[in-house]
Amino acid sequence: MTRSNAPISQAVILAGGQATRLRPYTDTRPKAMVEVADRPIIDYQIEWLTGHGVEHVVVSCGYKAEVLREHLAARVGGPEITLLVEDEPLGRGGALRYAASGLWESDAPYYALNGDVLTWFPLDEFAAYHRAKGGLATLALAQYQTSWGIVDVTEDGTIEGFTQSPMLPFWINAGVYVFERAAIPLLPEKGDHESTTFPDLAAQGRLFGYRITGFWRGVDTVKDVKEASEQIPALGGRAAAS
Repeated sequence: MTRSNAPISQAVILAGGQATRLRPYTDTRPKAMVEVADRPIIDYQIEWLTGHGVEHVVVSCGYKAEVLREHLAARVGGPEITLLVEDEPLGRGGALRYAASGLWESDAPYYALNGDVLTWFPLDEFAAYHRAKGGLATLALAQYQTSWGIVDVTEDGTIEGFTQSPMLPFWINAGVYVFERAAIPLLPEKGDHESTTFPDLAAQGRLFGYRITGFWRGVDTVKDVKEASEQIPALGGRAAAS
């Protein structure tokens, strides 16, 4: 299969789910509309995608969809937005498959983002890596940072010190992907792609991981919102294009 080197110009964002662990923030809005440093998560994501040449974004949603619809309709500039509303919860894998049905370019690859992720790294390098590997899907991988403190202890039990929330030598799914269109039929109609599609692609040698070094933060709990709201201003308060 011959692949174009043209920039990837389309993306999907998964903005469904009730996000019960983010209550009370999500009592009146979907997770993607939760504000971090006074801006909804989805605004950071769209700005980041726009800075890397994305011209069309499909937003798949369900819970409190009207809040997203109103917010996105009021946006000025940026990519074209297509909003797709799930009639019933489809799971992340089903939502990915459903969202892909709204993409305009039938043969081109696309980015996909979980709606609760804040991250800024060079998407053009991510796309180039994906093309070089020649797989059907590539995952962005973030280094795992534990929320626990680590005790530095010798074999005889002497405690030498403490390290708070260190990075560990493990990599986790960062919730950002590049998909080839040929991967769409392999996604489940309902359910989770991480327990079905990804293991199958990995077994076939068609799934790859791209280690990111830029800022990454999953926003899954009230604590995450508070901590990310402190981190963002220190980083300039907006998604960097590089």
